[in-house]
Amino acid sequence: MSHIIHRNLRRTPPLAVSASGLTVRDSQGRSYLDASGGAAVSSLGHAHPDVLAAMHAQIDRNAYAHTAFFTCDAAEELATRLANDAPGDLDHVYLVSGGSEAMETALKLARQYWLEAGQPDRSVFIGLRQSYHGNTLGALAIGGNEWRRRPFEPLLMEVPRVSPCNEYRGRADGQSTEDYTAALLAELETTILEQGPQHIIGFVAETVVGATGGAVPPTPGYFKGVRKLCDQYGILLILDEVMCGMGRTGTLYAFEQDGVVPDLVVLGKGLGAGYQPIGAVLAREHIVRQLRDGSGAFLHGHTYMGHPVAAAAALAVQKVIQRDCLLGAVTVRGAAFRRMLRDAFGGHPHVGDIRGRGMLLALELVRDRDSKQPFDPACQLHAAVKEQAMSRGLMVYPMGGTIDGRNGDHILLAPPFIATEAELAEITSRLADALTSALTSAT
Repeated sequence: MSHIIHRNLRRTPPLAVSASGLTVRDSQGRSYLDASGGAAVSSLGHAHPDVLAAMHAQIDRNAYAHTAFFTCDAAEELATRLANDAPGDLDHVYLVSGGSEAMETALKLARQYWLEAGQPDRSVFIGLRQSYHGNTLGALAIGGNEWRRRPFEPLLMEVPRVSPCNEYRGRADGQSTEDYTAALLAELETTILEQGPQHIIGFVAETVVGATGGAVPPTPGYFKGVRKLCDQYGILLILDEVMCGMGRTGTLYAFEQDGVVPDLVVLGKGLGAGYQPIGAVLAREHIVRQLRDGSGAFLHGHTYMGHPVAAAAALAVQKVIQRDCLLGAVTVRGAAFRRMLRDAFGGHPHVGDIRGRGMLLALELVRDRDSKQPFDPACQLHAAVKEQAMSRGLMVYPMGGTIDGRNGDHILLAPPFIATEAELAEITSRLADALTSALTSAT
């Protein structure tokens, strides 16, 4: 009997006993090919020797030092590396223990920035529908993942939301991509004016939407337009790159491909590649300068922020990515993987869209391709896909509620950057078999 409160209280998951590369093994001797990096976390795969060595060395030197008393070399070097690699003046780093914690940090830092600037009336964040920013109450409030939010709605602050940038679902027949993008920006500007710019702290978005929408990239020019509106009305741009950042899309920061620099960027998952819990917020110079010249302190903190072993692991991950030229590998292998998916599923009657960037890709499943009609949520198709994939030794990340929190199914794929073309081909083959079996009961 397990005493853990598992995610599914009616089922205990398999017991993982070892892992290396793309393979996870359970206590029954079964092997699983990790095609999702867990939850888009394991960018270097499992048991990478360089990361393990860095963690062991740090433990031998200093396993823990509370940041109210000390800093440490690993945290200082990691922050320097992140700042130096970030575009623009994103020169300041706050290290925490995960993505949700990082989003909470960004929200509080943004609010305190305006307080220190003498604008205490700013209390509103604008978010997107069908977004996800974490599971703490503040992060959950900002996000638009309806099924996660619904049970806790009375506890959440109110957040005005605008339409997500999802060309497959949002662009009308006959509407150009440029006109669709312009309509989204017009909606955002209308919402800013309705709320009153003087009341708005910032606009929060995932650069590439992750698990809630299924690897949804922005249209060309969308974030340049958002940045322009934020500058025009004097509000902050906060980009969530917990899932899509740290090389997952082919550049270290996903927003590099969109030609913008946010005021705050939130990191997690791939920052430490799963070797230790870690997240981070990067802030531009004017944000930190306002606090430094004002109260002199950020009114926030966590026990394990800047943890030496977590920082050492994340630093080793970043060094491996650079040394082994893995950003280029993500671009090349991501393109190869997309071709494999298109060959296998491009004409599939129940695959409506194949999308994403780099090694963050997804299939959106539909009952009818022409009308884009989703499957009945009662089918729980995404759950059936996961079950069938696991039975074939394949880990993928399916989700339901893709369209509006209730309707729609997609399969998220985020294999480690080190995946070979042979492994990607095997992932595609097993996924095809799993989808066929899952659809048998749904159709």
